[in-house]
Amino acid sequence: MTNKTPPSPAIWFPAVRTGTGTDVFTIRLGEALNRRGIRSEIAWLPRRAEYMPLTVKSPKPPTWANITHVNSWLHPRFLTKTLPLVVTVHHSVHDLALTPYKNLPRRLYHRIWVMACETSSIAKANAVTTVSQYTANQVVRTFGRSDTVVIHNWIDLEHFAPDQRQTPHHPFRLLFIGTVSRRKGADLLPEIMRRLGGDFELLYNAKPADFGAGANLPINMIGLGRLDGDKALIDAYRNCDALLFPTRIEGFGLVALEAQACQRPVIATDGSALPEVVEQGRTGILCPIDDVGAFVAAARRLCEQITDWQQMSEAARERAVLNFGEERAIDAYISMYRRLIQTA
Repeated sequence: MTNKTPPSPAIWFPAVRTGTGTDVFTIRLGEALNRRGIRSEIAWLPRRAEYMPLTVKSPKPPTWANITHVNSWLHPRFLTKTLPLVVTVHHSVHDLALTPYKNLPRRLYHRIWVMACETSSIAKANAVTTVSQYTANQVVRTFGRSDTVVIHNWIDLEHFAPDQRQTPHHPFRLLFIGTVSRRKGADLLPEIMRRLGGDFELLYNAKPADFGAGANLPINMIGLGRLDGDKALIDAYRNCDALLFPTRIEGFGLVALEAQACQRPVIATDGSALPEVVEQGRTGILCPIDDVGAFVAAARRLCEQITDWQQMSEAARERAVLNFGEERAIDAYISMYRRLIQTA
């Protein structure tokens, strides 16, 4: 009797096109797998497949595929029963820390609809991955699934790379990347910038109107509008001196990683998954949640202590290279896929 070599993984990604970071994750994973000789393909479903799944025809997996990989919100209608299933949880909307930042309709949508979808997909999954240990802990708390595999998000270190600048701008240039929402801490930005004054400016990827009528933004806040594509985003990171990210909760915190890869220190909240991405005092400064004074003090330290800014900048790039490169993450996914094929 001879041992047969197990087939190479071949991954099918049925996914709802949401226009969010989950799309970016699926695209980057699929492209990286294909570059490694692992065949993969995305079956994009329209946006309404999330909340009106019966109006969308369920796609059939291609004959060459031997694993299905989905994001946790995908409705059970689109889960194949014939292939091993991998489910990725990007962040937990059931985290109690999120409750203050949801209106009633969103709270009900998450509690009733999303909970049902995730309960089904996670229960059926042969393997569950999360993008941070923080999110893995939430999966245990909410769904009782304790065998999750943590595979941190990764970054293309050739694209997200530093320029040659060795000194900060004057005024010291901060950058905020994110939606203008309370969860992202955008409501704290005007007061932070008012306290910092004319020696600082904040660039942000939105328009002043996104803060709402009567926001009375200080003049040192400069709206960039929507940044389309990685080039515009990378240019923004390189053009700043530090990322200001007072978000209240993150399942991972990809923008903090992107900024560090571009050799920029991060000023962020000390909570949720961010301590897994930013090393306190070495690649950035983590501040207590909602503590405007702490964010102001952190920005002033980086502005006034040039040696600290330079050392944190160099360490930020080093951390990204050592811990969040594509090869490390894709190796972990491929190893997991191969284990599933061998046990199927």
